[in-house]
Amino acid sequence: MEDDFEFPAIRDMNGEMMDDMPTYDDAPPVTLKVGEEKEIGKQGLKKKLLKEGEGWETPENGDEVEVHYTGTLLDGTRFDSSRDRGTPFKFTLGQGQVIKGWDHGIKTMKKGENALFTIPAELAYGESGSPPTIPSNATLQFDVQLLSWVSVKDICKDGGIFKKIVKKGEKWENPKDLDEVLVNYEVRLEDGTLVAKSDGVEFTVKDGHFCPALSKAVKTMKKGEKVILTVKPQYGFGEKGKQASGNEGQVPANATLQITLELESWKTVSNITTDKKVVKKILKEGEGYERPNEGAVVQVKLVGRLQDGTIFMKKGYDDTEPYEFKTDEEHVIDGLDRAVITMKKGEVAILTIEPEYGFGSTESKQELAVVPPNSTVSYEIELVSFIKDKESWDMNTQEKIEAAGKKKEEGNTFFKAGKYLRAAKRYEKAAKLIEYDTSFGEEEKKQAKALKVSCNLNNAACKLKLKDYKQAEKLCTKVLEMESRNVKALYRRAQAYINVEDLDLAELDIKKALEIDPDNRDVKVEYKVLKEKMKEYNKKDAKFYGNMFAKLIDSKKSAAPKEVQPMSIDSKA
Repeated sequence: MEDDFEFPAIRDMNGEMMDDMPTYDDAPPVTLKVGEEKEIGKQGLKKKLLKEGEGWETPENGDEVEVHYTGTLLDGTRFDSSRDRGTPFKFTLGQGQVIKGWDHGIKTMKKGENALFTIPAELAYGESGSPPTIPSNATLQFDVQLLSWVSVKDICKDGGIFKKIVKKGEKWENPKDLDEVLVNYEVRLEDGTLVAKSDGVEFTVKDGHFCPALSKAVKTMKKGEKVILTVKPQYGFGEKGKQASGNEGQVPANATLQITLELESWKTVSNITTDKKVVKKILKEGEGYERPNEGAVVQVKLVGRLQDGTIFMKKGYDDTEPYEFKTDEEHVIDGLDRAVITMKKGEVAILTIEPEYGFGSTESKQELAVVPPNSTVSYEIELVSFIKDKESWDMNTQEKIEAAGKKKEEGNTFFKAGKYLRAAKRYEKAAKLIEYDTSFGEEEKKQAKALKVSCNLNNAACKLKLKDYKQAEKLCTKVLEMESRNVKALYRRAQAYINVEDLDLAELDIKKALEIDPDNRDVKVEYKVLKEKMKEYNKKDAKFYGNMFAKLIDSKKSAAPKEVQPMSIDSKA
């Protein structure tokens, strides 16, 4: 065999790249034991496992693979071997650079795996063969070892950015849009001309940096990962290109860029509230996975600042004890309360809190400075330690009943203070503690039922105050499933129905409540309100239908001959 022999699975008999080799469709994964042989796909390709590989990953289309192989005919005649040449063979998988049997078979291999592929002519050289070494319609066998591969991904799925991983990253997380990433990069044109280079630049992913490709790429990367990007113009500088400026060179119009990018680290940024008015940026990751719950006792180090940098609060520093408070008890501002229960022990973060979750529209005198009205404030916070409030699954039945009663009383206190959201949360917690009572004794079941009825009714009152009428109706219905003659539940459900304009259902509830308690003053007052509402709607309906029929008559008049009288209206209609 000559040293310069070209591997026949790559080139045809004229030495040209084969242009009729489409990417082979994916087939289900094949699991084999050493010595076992199975068919891959439905076209006769067979694989026999000679040696198991490492891990679980296999290469994908676009990856650059490196293999050793020996190719033989079925009679054992050897026609090529990279092993004989002492040089591994590299190619891009799934791009038609090799015969179809290779493109398909090697995708099933793990790193270090050795397998024997039996490839029918249809997936090799077909009728033409590759004279003089490979006859027409020849079935081939390849002993292949997958040495390694470099992952190459089409990260936008449009061919605009190809990412080749040259150094794997750590763990599994990727940065998100709000996160602040720290990267190193080097940008070159296809001819190798250096355009830009930066060591240690930080930017927010969604805002991007240099060109659109950087933010697209970092969202697919892990900490410490290093990649080479091939960037088409649409993710670079497009038709306009880029003029030279400062230390950065010119990028011609429609230029493809080669970018070496390394993701050193990132700070995770997240919205604590759905309206994005409390934002947390993690400076140092915490330990483990546990976080404080509502009612936990937490110890923190805390520095509060105004937007101009003025410190208005400092606790837990300068040899002082950490600041201790109980969550969900209004010991601190709402934004801080909500944020601390998302933290892990040892975590350090910056919180940005807008006035709605901070000190509001009034001036607030703090430890070191005054917080002006409508101030957005920030806190640097470290969660030193915490003791979680006891969870329901850690309580016995009597403890659950006692805890539910305590939560109910806390809810009542908040309700009297006009803090309906906080009150509702307490009632919900109380009801949840005793929701499942299958393990309760008879007396405990009675206590639990009374608490559930009371908490759901009180919660319904909160929802009415908060104008959440659908939820109020559901809570009252839950009570009526337990006590069908509960007047308060009928009364409050009727109020909810009135506010969502279900007047017929409201009337049914009020009439039933008056049957049970004919002298109930509140129900009687609500019945008057309902009757007034019904009168208003009857007037509106009469006016609406009157106008509708009038328009109908007018249209018939204009359409009919003058001597024909309009059709009389049925009074029952």
